[in-house]
Amino acid sequence: MNPFEKLMNRYRDLPPVDLTQGRSIAYSRSNTRRIMELMDANSQGNVHGGVIMRMVDEAAAVVAIKHSQRPYVVTARVERFDFLAPAFIGDVVTVHCTMHYVGRTSMEVGVEVTAEDLITREIRKIASSYVIYVALDEQRKPTQVPPLVAADAEEARIIERARLRRAHRQKIDDELRRAQKEAETF
Repeated sequence: MNPFEKLMNRYRDLPPVDLTQGRSIAYSRSNTRRIMELMDANSQGNVHGGVIMRMVDEAAAVVAIKHSQRPYVVTARVERFDFLAPAFIGDVVTVHCTMHYVGRTSMEVGVEVTAEDLITREIRKIASSYVIYVALDEQRKPTQVPPLVAADAEEARIIERARLRRAHRQKIDDELRRAQKEAETF
């Protein structure tokens, strides 16, 4: 048996997810840390952006899996990925992830990345992003996820800002689709 079959068999008979029970932002929050090494950086000692992006995708997926209680989630979109400052060899990079919005099958995870110099103890914000995942069922089809509910006023503000961001993103997507259709008719 190959390792992928073993993994798929592990999750073959999952109990149904209770879609009536909402989950708070705190329910699935996650942090991932790792020290940056020589293989993570270029010849000047700066960590490659791709290394940071991979860490973000993996860490944010943890949040999506925890929230959805589904072993399969796929990255549907990376909405903004802002690099604000470099990370260097020897820094500890921490990826802070929180669920910001949940649709029927999709989930938006907010990400903040920091780098800590272990000698000086300086912590710098080096990147931020929003990553959107879709939960998949055992047949690899999009599947419904539990709702996101605010546990307090701060969580309510985070969810509302994400809802507005999603509405704005949908408006832009609609405008792009219309423009593409118009371009195809010429």
